[in-house]
Amino acid sequence: MDRNTLLRAERGVVRKTWRGRIPVALVYPNSYHLGMSNLGFQTVYESLNRFPDVVCERVFAPDRFDTESRSFQGHLIRSIESGRPLSDFDIIAFSIPFENDFPNVLSLLESAGIAKRSLEREESSPLVLAGGITAFLNPEPIAPFVDCFIIGEAEPVLSPLLEVYRSASRKTDFLERSAREVEGVYVPALYDVAYADDGTISGRTPKKDWAPAHIHRTVAHDISSFETCTTITTPHTEFGSAFLVEIGRGCSHGCRFCAAGYIYRPPRLRTTDALSRCIAKRGAGADRIGLVGAAVSDLPEIGAVCKGALAGGIRISFSSLRADAISKEIVDVLKKSGSKTATLAPDAGSERLRRVINKGVTEQDLLDAADLLVSSGIPNLKLYFMIGLPTEKNEDVKEIVALCKKVYHRFLQRSRGKKRLGHITVSLNCFVPKPHTPFQWAPFEDVRSLKKKIRIVRDGLKKVPNIRLHADVPKWAYIQTLLSRGDRRVANLLEIVHENNGNWPQSLKASPLNADFFVKRERAFDEILPWDFIGHGIKKSYLVREYKRAVQEKTSPECRPGQCEICGVCSKKIIFSKEEVFFS
Repeated sequence: MDRNTLLRAERGVVRKTWRGRIPVALVYPNSYHLGMSNLGFQTVYESLNRFPDVVCERVFAPDRFDTESRSFQGHLIRSIESGRPLSDFDIIAFSIPFENDFPNVLSLLESAGIAKRSLEREESSPLVLAGGITAFLNPEPIAPFVDCFIIGEAEPVLSPLLEVYRSASRKTDFLERSAREVEGVYVPALYDVAYADDGTISGRTPKKDWAPAHIHRTVAHDISSFETCTTITTPHTEFGSAFLVEIGRGCSHGCRFCAAGYIYRPPRLRTTDALSRCIAKRGAGADRIGLVGAAVSDLPEIGAVCKGALAGGIRISFSSLRADAISKEIVDVLKKSGSKTATLAPDAGSERLRRVINKGVTEQDLLDAADLLVSSGIPNLKLYFMIGLPTEKNEDVKEIVALCKKVYHRFLQRSRGKKRLGHITVSLNCFVPKPHTPFQWAPFEDVRSLKKKIRIVRDGLKKVPNIRLHADVPKWAYIQTLLSRGDRRVANLLEIVHENNGNWPQSLKASPLNADFFVKRERAFDEILPWDFIGHGIKKSYLVREYKRAVQEKTSPECRPGQCEICGVCSKKIIFSKEEVFFS
């Protein structure tokens, strides 16, 4: 779809002249359709354009990649707003929520005629920044290609970062001053990484005495003081023209596989007044609101928020609901909004494995939720499961089949007398161990083993009518694990992938890097991990404790902000791998 067609469908786009302003290209390294579905991307766009002396325009990766020119469609990459080429901007800011988009960063830079590696760029080249959840977790696989990263939430860091940029004499000056003066800014070129004979990291050393040994993530503590909602509405997204509103950040439940539940600690929820202000910002014609958050049903005032919106003729949908929090009130909201499908995430089929992952949802919770949804007129259900979780056995996988059949039978019972039976869609995803979680030391399961487990579920459900199965592709989960858990040496592999036009199997064979070393190896608790220099405030000893409790099939209580200091986030110290760094 061409740029003009996209622009005509948009409402809320910001247009500014370039004269006297700092031009910033906010780049989403994937398609327009996916990028405009990302609320974080839209939030940064709106935040940057609030500064009078900044003009921020959006850039996306085209849908097609030209294999001959090794560029996207063989064309210059241009911004949506003005059609300017990427190389015209002073700052190129990548927003990267998914590791699998790392190769696109290289392709976009090369298509713009910009050297891929930071050290190979001239002083006059655009400044290349990166942020997003991948920077929160582990930026090292793309560290050689990025001048600096924003580690943490963008709201607290944009103003001080731009203040340094305005007064910096040149790019090198900006990078050095930002690393010294702005919390959350990470400049990879200021650090050397050494490796032991066994391939593990032996040390990480700042090149300058003043360079911080650890990077403290930035946090927007009072999220009710600002709105996070859709800036630009367009039908060309995953959610159509829905107006998205973020209800909060983080999650209190402590699922041990979930990165968002740890890096966004402590969980923060917006007040009813703050959410009402967000909803009031929706434009004309936006009659559907999507409430977004890691656990929307945790919002204490969700009933009041939904009641007010419904009274105004607005339909409401939820990004996530816990089975143990499905109430008649929430189901009524779904029904009045015309929803035909509800999504639940048991994540594991067996009670044993749900204890391992600290899910806190029982089989009875799920069955009761299915009962309530179907009997209230919500005919379709989506169920999300994972395979390859730590300690998982084939018996646990078979329990996925058994649980789905139990839900199906509840559907039959509650659908008697109705004209048709709804569908159950089962989504099966491969577990990827994520940094900063209790499972960061766990290995990724063998691809062949994962394929066999998918086959167990597929064979077990294939004769059950009205159940559809969508299974993950294990080989891509393997790649995601490599990019999630890799260090700077993975950057060399990414360059090979780029040269091979995205052909991962060929690149893995050609590379001297042993990818299994990063993917399939269980890490030792005392090993220096590539991401240990990032401080999220969580004690590493706490994560070790949680991993051990998982293996013992023991659950842990929910996060209680301000009421305990068990994990370390609510204490006045940030805990790193082998030391405690106090701050006021």
